[in-house]
Amino acid sequence: MLFVISPAKKLDLSEETRFTQNYSQPAYLADTQELVAQLSEMSEAQLGELMHISPQLASLNHERYQQFQLPFSPDNAKQALLCFNGDVYQQFRLAEYSEAEFAYAQAHLRILSGLYGLLRPLDLIQPYRLEMGTRLANARGKDLYAFWGARLTEALGAELAQQESPVLINLASNALDAIRE
Repeated sequence: MLFVISPAKKLDLSEETRFTQNYSQPAYLADTQELVAQLSEMSEAQLGELMHISPQLASLNHERYQQFQLPFSPDNAKQALLCFNGDVYQQFRLAEYSEAEFAYAQAHLRILSGLYGLLRPLDLIQPYRLEMGTRLANARGKDLYAFWGARLTEALGAELAQQESPVLINLASNALDAIRE
């Protein structure tokens, strides 16, 4: 069984919530770098207009894209499941997780991200804001659905084939449906 959820806009970058030392690298970092290169060339005003966010959030995210740095390590990034801090993520109660529970989440949970594509819970990420529905024209099409669509659909199919019970539970709002179209 594979669960797919959306990322949260709210992030927790503190060390106090690093409940496991285990981590992995995102599968699509080359694609992520391509998007970051495009976004880092935009002005704060352009980012604000593209993402429909306040000047303060545009400034923050402009700085984030300017400071994006590979390779990811625990010194400059945090595990996705521990970083996202919206309502859904708070319900995980990660402080109570054992290493076995983190391993189960790693095998059965995916996060559909506009910047990183498909994340596993322990994939390291740097803070960002880029919703899958953002209409960022790119080399693959008019928006992020075009950028990620076929690749993520194939990846999910391959991952489902490896599951003991090949069932996909889509909790990622309309984003997953849109990339499959």
